[in-house]
Amino acid sequence: MVSFENETKEKIENLSELKKLIKYAIKYMKLDEVEFNVIFVDNAKIRELNKTYRNIDRETDVITFRLADYENVVFDNVTILGDIYISIDKAKTQSIEYGHSYLRELAFLMIHGFLHLLGYDHMNEEDEKVMFKLQEEILDGYGIKR
Repeated sequence: MVSFENETKEKIENLSELKKLIKYAIKYMKLDEVEFNVIFVDNAKIRELNKTYRNIDRETDVITFRLADYENVVFDNVTILGDIYISIDKAKTQSIEYGHSYLRELAFLMIHGFLHLLGYDHMNEEDEKVMFKLQEEILDGYGIKR
């Protein structure tokens, strides 16, 4: 089960499409019974999270809190993965900068965060290639292309 929360005053466009995409991604990754949250916030909130938990005092586009980094939580055969925070302010700005739709940027950030929840990272070049290839495979396979 994926829970979507909007902590901003803005309506999240294409939320139903994002819900379908994450279901596709879960199936693509051959996962059963996982639970996590996707939380939409503004730049002020994501900056606060970034400063508090990463000691970086600036906005970012997505922050993921992976529960498995601390403990494995399985309840009634459901693995609880953690939380993905997405800044809708950064998503809007980046969609313009990168020349694609706001939906494409939100989808990218959500899948990026989802893969982090699964343990993927991009701390070195090899890991980055694996993670970014997988992101594109999921987005392209679902039909959200650049």
